[in-house]
Amino acid sequence: MKGFSKLTEGLIGQPMLEILSVVSAMEAAGQTVYRFEVGDSQFDAYPHVIEATKAALEQGHTKYVNSRGILLLRESICDYTESKLGFRPDVSQIAVMPANSIIDFMMRCVADPGDEVVFSDPGFASYIAVASYLGLKTVTVPVYEKNGFRLNPDDLLPRLSEKTRLIINTSPSNPTGGVMTQDEVQRLAEIVREQDVYLLSDEIYAENIYEGNHYSPSCLDKCRERTIILSGFSKGHSMSGWRLGYAIGPVDLIAKMSQMFETVYTCIPPFIQYAGISALNTPQDLIEKRNRQYKKLRDLMVAKLNEIPGITCAMPKGAIYAFANITGTGMTSKQFADFVLKKAGVALVPGTCFGPGGEGYVRLCYLRSEETIVAACRSMKIALRK
Repeated sequence: MKGFSKLTEGLIGQPMLEILSVVSAMEAAGQTVYRFEVGDSQFDAYPHVIEATKAALEQGHTKYVNSRGILLLRESICDYTESKLGFRPDVSQIAVMPANSIIDFMMRCVADPGDEVVFSDPGFASYIAVASYLGLKTVTVPVYEKNGFRLNPDDLLPRLSEKTRLIINTSPSNPTGGVMTQDEVQRLAEIVREQDVYLLSDEIYAENIYEGNHYSPSCLDKCRERTIILSGFSKGHSMSGWRLGYAIGPVDLIAKMSQMFETVYTCIPPFIQYAGISALNTPQDLIEKRNRQYKKLRDLMVAKLNEIPGITCAMPKGAIYAFANITGTGMTSKQFADFVLKKAGVALVPGTCFGPGGEGYVRLCYLRSEETIVAACRSMKIALRK
């Protein structure tokens, strides 16, 4: 039998999900594991979102629908964008699809094998994984703890070339929690315009900012020329398993991405889309209340990590992760992750899963119970003392 295609040779998958699989097997064997490896939440979707989903099912919203997303949801996204970012996109600028699919289809639409994609290091693992299997060259821009892990837009310039097709920016950042300032975002938008390249602005954590505000580089072109916003419901609305996201971008690019989506997926189940409509209409006081809960968990996690010998952790301003510096333990990121899983029953992600710049760090999602955070940090502290 003949082998697989060249395309498959670049597949590397998502390391967080590989860790999840290992940990699930450990739990099935009866082991207790404190789980911080995936960007998921102990909180459920809001009750009104669940009720909206039930109602949609009962009303028969279970058939094929427009591959771009039902009109009511796209109109709701327009309303939401206008309220948050100050401009109103046209419904033709919106496509409803899972957020990871947006990363894949975006790269497919604007780049060919050998072209370059630029993003920060450390950066989200899916950027690395998608670029790898599509045969794209990744060009990374280091970000540093001393600068709050914020991307300096001017550091992009020497890394851009005639082969650059796409810049990806994430603020707040996964895995670091870094949040760019208004001036930095404005400068990024200017560079993208000057260099005439596409920008994928990953704003999936826009609701999860604890100090300061969210700023979008869509401020200049309103997503009509070269900026594409990636957003969704997994993080801000605790709907990770619903796999509901959306892209806002130039009409012609959104049309191409939508064709790709309909070729592979046909459509997002309509009852899930009605849940999205309900989520976008969540009262602001509920969102603020949940963010206060997130902030409390963040503060606890960072405080407890900083009590462990050999570990320091800067306070992240956004997202849902602590990115802890473990260089004081004398272990590499991978060694530390393996050690605490085996000796302390704590599952976390080596920083190198997010690029070489993550060496010396580990990522933990802190959306867990206070009891779990305290117990896990105590277990690591004891294990490291032995």
